[in-house]
Amino acid sequence: MTTIPLINDKREIRGWMFYDFANSAFSTTVVTTFLGPYLTRIIESQVGNKGSFTLLGVPIAAESFFTYCVSLSVLLQVFILPILGAIADYSNLKKRMMLFFAVLGALCTIGLYFITGPLYVLGGLMFILANVAFGASIVFYNAYLPEIASEDQRDKVSSRGWALGYIGGGLLLLLNLILYQFSEKLGLDGALAVRISLASAGVWWLVFGYFAIKQLRERGAQRQLPAGETYLKVGFKQLSQTLREIRKYPMTLRYLIAYLLYNDAVQTVIVVSALFGAQELGMDSSSLILVVLMVQFMAFFGALLFGVIAGKVGAKRAIVISLLIWSGIAVWAQLSLQSVPEFWLLAALVAIVLGGTQALSRSLFSQMIPREREAEFFSFYEISDKGTSWLGTLIFGLVTQWTGSMRTAIFSLIVLFVSGLVLLLTVNVPLAIREAGNEVPENLEVEPAAA
Repeated sequence: MTTIPLINDKREIRGWMFYDFANSAFSTTVVTTFLGPYLTRIIESQVGNKGSFTLLGVPIAAESFFTYCVSLSVLLQVFILPILGAIADYSNLKKRMMLFFAVLGALCTIGLYFITGPLYVLGGLMFILANVAFGASIVFYNAYLPEIASEDQRDKVSSRGWALGYIGGGLLLLLNLILYQFSEKLGLDGALAVRISLASAGVWWLVFGYFAIKQLRERGAQRQLPAGETYLKVGFKQLSQTLREIRKYPMTLRYLIAYLLYNDAVQTVIVVSALFGAQELGMDSSSLILVVLMVQFMAFFGALLFGVIAGKVGAKRAIVISLLIWSGIAVWAQLSLQSVPEFWLLAALVAIVLGGTQALSRSLFSQMIPREREAEFFSFYEISDKGTSWLGTLIFGLVTQWTGSMRTAIFSLIVLFVSGLVLLLTVNVPLAIREAGNEVPENLEVEPAAA
């Protein structure tokens, strides 16, 4: 009987990549395109244009509510995801937990269909739960990468996964654009079309995610559960131990902090882009959907392009190039972005660097973590991944509320881009890989010894 290899198996890799195709509908349709402007509009229908409301004694501007929801959901992930990652390493539940959270997130997303008028706070709560579940499923998804792909294949597999995700998110968004454009002819008002679009992302995630996860194999526990311990108890203990032991991997820790800074800014740009176009440039929903569609399909090629660049100059240098471009984007948005055509041009530039930054960051990190602790370490990484940001969205929301200008809020993100870039430049990648007990790939760039 022929044994199917446990690594570089084409069928399992295709299934793994296809989950990106499934879950990207949530990031694209819900987080990036529809929910932010929709929640803002229904709040303003209750409190007035540019109005605010009080929640638990705290005044909240209508246009800042969605970004605060994103921040809160990611803060919850900070406490929840590391526990789940540790549990995954001690159990053989990785596949089942990934499926559970995918189903939970998809069902909460479908529930957004019922959010109207005065139910905007409930809508925010449902989104928070969906985004936490989304992040939880991605912890297990990312932890599969070092188990299914060898070191020399991870940049390629990760980049193709991101690229396939852009295709999946873009296809559903295209269908939703058609629905929105012809909503009147179908007897639907604009708000109902948006609610159907939000729910469709949940259905897409549920159906395609199920078939993708089925292709993955459940590995055995990475480590044995100590006698007398429960998964939850050992999860909390492991979190405490990880926070202490991560100092044994100083270069990995330095890289992780750099990533959390710069990618938080990347995710903030993704989250607020549709809201920015609507509020600052007066773009209608159809135009914004077209922009996001363009970004999705261009990002597909951008992810593949940066995969090629990484093959020539190394993943770290490719990420540095992308961060220099991101910093220029923040400056452009503040100083000269005045028209809709400029917004399209800026979005095209974002698309080129978007997939490359994220895909290469993931594959590079997978080489810097100790074996048998992948889920545990990826749980910290997931604190800032697809559509999730807490510091950047908090900064954006506060600056918007204080200055009344989203343009200034976008510019404020340059602090995160530059600080992440500077810290990344100090990371010695081969040393980080050796510190984690892994072999340095032959094609990795040679770097001088770190101070």
